[in-house]
Amino acid sequence: MPDLRAQQVTLGYAGRPVIDDLSVVFPEGAITVIVGANACGKSTLLKSVARLLKPSSGEVLLDGKSVHQLPTRHLARRLGMLPQSPVTPEGLTVRDLVGRGRFPHQGLFATWRPEDERSVTEALTLTGILELQHRPMDELSGGQRQRAWIAMALAQQTEILLLDEPTTFLDIAHRLEVLDLLHRLNRERGTTIVMVLHDLNEASRYADHLIAMRNGGIEAVGPPRKVVTAELVRRVFAIDSLILSDPLTGSPMVVPRSAVGVNVPIGAEQEPESEPVSHSGEVRHG
Repeated sequence: MPDLRAQQVTLGYAGRPVIDDLSVVFPEGAITVIVGANACGKSTLLKSVARLLKPSSGEVLLDGKSVHQLPTRHLARRLGMLPQSPVTPEGLTVRDLVGRGRFPHQGLFATWRPEDERSVTEALTLTGILELQHRPMDELSGGQRQRAWIAMALAQQTEILLLDEPTTFLDIAHRLEVLDLLHRLNRERGTTIVMVLHDLNEASRYADHLIAMRNGGIEAVGPPRKVVTAELVRRVFAIDSLILSDPLTGSPMVVPRSAVGVNVPIGAEQEPESEPVSHSGEVRHG
C-alpha cells in the first residue's frame, strides 16, 4: 500500500500564500474526500500532491520520497490525476484520449501491447462509454467528456487516483454512476482515491476519510460520522443546518436551514415528522 502525505507544506500562487504549514496523511487503500467552501485551498492541496504545484516549503511524500524528486514516468505509474476542467486536444477520439493513459506503461518506442488494449477497453466499459469510443471528443456532451477523462485515468491503472471535482457537468444520475464506479474501484482493486467534491452529502456517503478545509487550513479530519456536525458545517460553509442520518447508508446527511446571518423562518427546532425521501438510488457502500 502506498504511503502518501503532505508534510508542513506552504503553497500559493504568484507569491500569495493559500496554504501555510499544512500536514496531512491520506490513508492507504481508502477513499479520502476533501471538502470546503470555495477558495479554501482544496484544489491547491490536490495539485501539490499531484506534483502540479511545488510547495515553497515542506514536502509531499510518497513512500517517504518527495514526489518532486521522483522520475516522471515512475510517478505516473503509481499516481494518476484528473484535473478540474481538463482541455481536450482538438480532433482526438474518445479511444485515443483513453489510450493516452497507457503512456507511462509503454517503452521508449511506445509499442502498443495486448495489455494496453485490454486496459483501455475495460476503462471504456467501466465508465459506460464503450459505444462512444470512436466519436470525436468535441462532439460529446459535458458529462460524456467527463466520463472519457475518468476512463483515461482508470486506464493508467495506478495505485493512487487523484480527482478534482470529478462529477462536474454531470446530472445526478451520472454523478452517482461515477461515484459508485470509484467506490467499486477502491473496494475491488484497493486503489487509494483522493478527490475534491463540492456536495457534502455525496462526500459523506462515499468517503472513508473526510478532510474539511477552511481558509487554507484543516478544520477537521476523520470518518464522516465523526467529522460532519452542525458546528463543523457552520464553521466551514457558514450554513446553519440539521444533521440527519442517511436512510440508505447511515452516513451524515446535511439539511441546510439558511446561510449564517440570514433570518429565514424555519419553524420548530426539530427533525421533520416524516422520514426524508432519498432520490439517490442504490449505493453499494461498505
